Amino acid sequence: MTENGGSGSGDTKDTEPLEPPAPRAPSDAPAPDEAPTREFAAATARAGAAAGAAPGAAPAAAASDIDGVRFDDSPAGGLLSGVRAPAVPDVPSPISARYLFPTEKYRGEWRRHWVHLMPWYIVGTLATFIMGFTSGLLMKWESASRDTGLTITIIVWLAILGLVGWKILDWYMDRFILTNKRIMLIQGVITRSVAMMPLGRVTDMKYAQTPMGRMLNYGEFIIESAGQDQALRNVPHLPNPNELYLQMCEEMYEPEAVDEREAEEEQELIPESEYDKDTRLGGDA
Repeated sequence: MTENGGSGSGDTKDTEPLEPPAPRAPSDAPAPDEAPTREFAAATARAGAAAGAAPGAAPAAAASDIDGVRFDDSPAGGLLSGVRAPAVPDVPSPISARYLFPTEKYRGEWRRHWVHLMPWYIVGTLATFIMGFTSGLLMKWESASRDTGLTITIIVWLAILGLVGWKILDWYMDRFILTNKRIMLIQGVITRSVAMMPLGRVTDMKYAQTPMGRMLNYGEFIIESAGQDQALRNVPHLPNPNELYLQMCEEMYEPEAVDEREAEEEQELIPESEYDKDTRLGGDA
């Protein structure tokens, strides 16, 4: 490069062109004008392979690195389980949808814990063993009424199994429902009973857990209201009582927070348009 002096004497001066400074490289990475060292390339390849990324891509964070900041959403619970985040409300089932009016917001429904059927499981098991033992004795009994005795034994056994099956069906149809306005308890298969209590009338609420309830994660809810006649007071064998208790308390005392959280979750499910993406990035997407 040649420059002319201001005096016009014709003297020339050669200067080197200026180059922009190279960006500062991390201490553990090679410089931009240097080839990566063998150790650095091997470490990058191992990190990418462990994360399942393609060769040359940035390694992703391992799942074990963020396990401590996530809630445990597993269905298992009990004495050693921690507090879990309230479950996202789902669509009401056809059993409970018919009892909801359009202006109330559905929060969730629960079926009683399986321990509610434990007495009937025991009855069915004992009936099966007794039927087998009695049938064995009757088979050894040489008498003309042996076939009649076997028939009566089998009929009684089938009747007991039918009763157990009916109780299981009744357990399946029962629902404990929570909305933003009330709580309901639906019971019965043929004769249906629907008990309801407005959340605004609840004056006291607690739940109790026996040692077995703490191990199997169920409890009994006791709800007090301002009225004398209470259609819904004791609800035994409800699953996840601590989570349900927190959700009901939040619905009674902080309903605006529940609505705001649900609105944010619904907004996250809406696909982002190209215009919104371009606006968020501040330029062309």
